[in-house]
Amino acid sequence: MAFSYSITLSSFLYIEETCSTLEKLSAIGFNQLEMFGEPDEANLKHIYDILRSFNFKIIGVTGMWGPISPLGWKRRLLSNDVSFGKYSEDYVIKCIEMCSYFGGNKINICLFSDPIYSFDVTHRFIPKNDKRKVLSKSFSVLNRLANRSKEHKIDLLLEPLNRYSTPYCSNLEDALFVITSCENLGIMLDTYHMNIEEDSFEDTIIKSKDFLNHLHFADNNRKMPGFGHIDFEQIIATLKGISYSGTTSFEPNISSVDYQKDLFLGKKFLETIESRYQ
Repeated sequence: MAFSYSITLSSFLYIEETCSTLEKLSAIGFNQLEMFGEPDEANLKHIYDILRSFNFKIIGVTGMWGPISPLGWKRRLLSNDVSFGKYSEDYVIKCIEMCSYFGGNKINICLFSDPIYSFDVTHRFIPKNDKRKVLSKSFSVLNRLANRSKEHKIDLLLEPLNRYSTPYCSNLEDALFVITSCENLGIMLDTYHMNIEEDSFEDTIIKSKDFLNHLHFADNNRKMPGFGHIDFEQIIATLKGISYSGTTSFEPNISSVDYQKDLFLGKKFLETIESRYQ
């Protein structure tokens, strides 16, 4: 069975109007999207009407965590500050409601903490036991959010990020510790982050197979697949080997409005690989 590909609208959020993005994506051949997770900033009715005019389907919501959003610094589910924790929980609830409004069925969450000013997150690891002490504090809020999400028939998916983003949930091992201690949580993997943190794409995908619900695809330079050095042949082969049936979204960094050719070539690159495993 062929994979179901979509693309993240958050990749285009700050370079042009959403209507322009949708017109270009439709021309390239995309028909599925992830809505950007800014429920307080977006005119939902207006976007919904535009989506219908182009016959796009929203498959889920991309959580706007950390520096990806001007408000991302406040979204800290691991914060020791009660106000940040409450803001973050409310943010996820709003994303759940927005996802339901658009008819999607998945949201990714990332576990950011307060800044660690005495720790060089770019070059050092936090010991496993220290990580787990911090991660354990998130179980109650994650259970609440997962139960709320389940009520809306939406999958809440934990996405491990690389250590340059957050040092506590930075690989599959960290994510498995969390979701096996909570209920109704799944996993989303991102090839860009995996390239930094995981020893093997193949082993990571196989170990995640019982919980893997969604994927983000970007190359090591965060461009479209095929524009860097990640071995997407191995990734596709492994996903086919575990009979992966979830969705896959492209999540490239876009810096210019002239992106159509790169998106088309990246999409074609993956479809060509996948055709060899039909």
